[in-house]
Amino acid sequence: LSEWTKIRSVRSTVWSLVLLVVLTLGFTALFVGLTVAQWDQTQPEDQALIRADPISMILGSGFFFGQLTICVLGVMVIASEYSTGMIRASLLAVPRRLPVLAAKSLVFALLIFVVGVVVSFGSFFIGAPILDSKAPVSLSDPGVLRAVVGGGLYLAMLGLFALAIGAIVRHTAAGITGVIGFVLVLSPLANLLPGSFGDRVHAYLPSEAGHLIAQARQMPNDLLTPWQGYGVFCLWTAVLLVIAAVLLKRRDA
Repeated sequence: LSEWTKIRSVRSTVWSLVLLVVLTLGFTALFVGLTVAQWDQTQPEDQALIRADPISMILGSGFFFGQLTICVLGVMVIASEYSTGMIRASLLAVPRRLPVLAAKSLVFALLIFVVGVVVSFGSFFIGAPILDSKAPVSLSDPGVLRAVVGGGLYLAMLGLFALAIGAIVRHTAAGITGVIGFVLVLSPLANLLPGSFGDRVHAYLPSEAGHLIAQARQMPNDLLTPWQGYGVFCLWTAVLLVIAAVLLKRRDA
């Protein structure tokens, strides 16, 4: 209850979630609309990929930018308590410390999952009608409903990933930089690595593996299935949360 009160009563939470909705739905409409408008100029192989898994294109269009708000919010949920000194009151009330991290993680993950699923369904109902003339898709198609719900699962795990880094670093700016580095910077760098080694490093990066859960099917170039990719992302997050828990017990507030 204490963590729920804290997370819902600060303006950063509300504004971050508003930005998530606006950015995700807005960019979904924009990029899906541009894809349809430029369909005749699109390469045949790219058209085939979109037809093979339209939901991946729909969700990926908006989530690429919308996920940044979750990266920021996840770090701020815990790092801001260190900058304001609020963490001392929290740990004074719960001297064992680990229940604080567990409660914060649970409340934040559930909140982001619910909002993420709502946004994911919103993206689908915006993008599917726009794309219908080129690549029709329905919730009853194999894997589509799981992919839409998977959008919420991905955002929830991304939030926990960011929260764990924030708990480790304990500094808002540094934590946000670290998370965005993992999400946006490491992937292009991994693509520069040669051969199959580079392909495997790229495939097992946290966000690259995790976003596969928002695809209806495994694509030819994917080394992991959607659930395998999400499992890799969960493993990354679990390791970081364990490190955060150990440091929380050992360090002064």
